Amino acid sequence: MNFEYKHLLPADFSEDSRVWIYQANRLFTLSEALHIEDILNDLVANWKAHGAPVKGYTNLFFGQFIILMADETATGVSGCSVDSVVRIIQQIEKQFGVEMFNWQNLAFVVKDKVQIIPRQQFNYAIENNFITPQTLFFNNVVSTKKELENNWMIPIKESWLKTKIKTTSPQPLS
Repeated sequence: MNFEYKHLLPADFSEDSRVWIYQANRLFTLSEALHIEDILNDLVANWKAHGAPVKGYTNLFFGQFIILMADETATGVSGCSVDSVVRIIQQIEKQFGVEMFNWQNLAFVVKDKVQIIPRQQFNYAIENNFITPQTLFFNNVVSTKKELENNWMIPIKESWLKTKIKTTSPQPLS
């Protein structure tokens, strides 16, 4: 799978644009993905904050990650405009039978595919070499376009997960 994505991000958005990432617990089928893209395009086309249009962008990456971005240089987003997005994501959850808000599901690139590992199985996966400190991790806590470009897909050893690695024998992080 090709994990290049930066060229798909809007060049005309500020690097400080706000970003939200919603990760599905499974890969969407092609027909689901096409339907979801229609839902997301409609969301961005009609996204408003206090009646003003929001300069928004959305995309479904790798068939599993909904990326939403708002360039607040024109219109800032706040409670109601963010709530409208959450309602749409909840609708997607219900319609397609997926989890989009389970922050305990961690995503990694393993054998050239996105693999979901529940947080409670992270150390087991490290100890059994399913993943290593060099494995790419989807750091879904990024909050700006600049962070999305530079810190979304990073090795575990460079992420907040590095402090969560517990092994019975010392394992170098390099």
